[in-house]
Amino acid sequence: MTTKNIALCAGGYTGEYEVSLNSAKNIAANLDPAKYKVYTVLINRDSWFYDGEDGKVNIDKNDFSLTIKEEKVKFDFAFITVHGTPGEDGKLQGYFDMMGIPYNTCDATTSAITMNKAYTKIIVHGIHGLNAARSMQLHRKDAHDVATIAANLKFPLFIKPNTGGSSVGMSKVHNIAGLPEALKKAFDEDDQVLVEEFIKGREFSRGIARLKGKITVLPATEIISFKEFFDYEAKYTAGASEEITPADLSPELNDKIAEILTEIYLRLNCKGMVRIDFILLEDTLDFYFIEVNTTPGQSAASLIPQQVRAAGLSVMEFYGDLIEGAF
Repeated sequence: MTTKNIALCAGGYTGEYEVSLNSAKNIAANLDPAKYKVYTVLINRDSWFYDGEDGKVNIDKNDFSLTIKEEKVKFDFAFITVHGTPGEDGKLQGYFDMMGIPYNTCDATTSAITMNKAYTKIIVHGIHGLNAARSMQLHRKDAHDVATIAANLKFPLFIKPNTGGSSVGMSKVHNIAGLPEALKKAFDEDDQVLVEEFIKGREFSRGIARLKGKITVLPATEIISFKEFFDYEAKYTAGASEEITPADLSPELNDKIAEILTEIYLRLNCKGMVRIDFILLEDTLDFYFIEVNTTPGQSAASLIPQQVRAAGLSVMEFYGDLIEGAF
């Protein structure tokens, strides 16, 4: 059996650079060495390179190849684990499409759309059983009249960068006085901002992937944040939140959620693995959509590996299926 050359793409241009490196380490440790020869390729603004035993080797972007000891290495597959731009917003996907190299994530169009929370909500609107918080999308170049926001939406409000891949720049605001500062904080991160009504309930995250041609919904994780909401700090600080996998949900509710998530996956034309975050309303248990993450974290403690293990699947087999399914 010939081994496939895998370019494991990590890094990126955002504050989640280190998170991406941790994801890459775990993926590399869980790719079957009998089937795959893995080269971790770091993507920075100024260079793309492979850091091998003989030091750094730059990628030739003309054909996405490496030359090691005068031997050219071409890649059969790109495993993208770059969180945020350019790995989560369609840019790398468009490049690999032009190079004719298959990859593990959604395509360029879906990746670009799902990075935009407001656009994603419009596309999934109308799916049976799916609700979404009322919201307004603001652009930096337009006037942001706090009185208009307060007249249209009910406090408390969440203010967040609309196309931010991480949870940086988010605020929860309880009255009109807090809006200007929260808007400034979000606009420091992005040219578009989403102002959304706060939904009170239990927060969940659930992976879904196409494995061996079949859409598979993984067990849900409930996220209990000890901060006011699950922001970047709560996500990456030990002890700031508790994650329960599999979540305590009735079989009927589990099945209903799996149906909604499958419909989201199909409607957005997702590929590979994605993670969908949602809230179940406190009293009615109605499903409220938050967002789709198309390059979810893959460190050993991340949600998807937790859910894969909870489903009784092997993480190595799961990653292998993602690769083989893309050919």
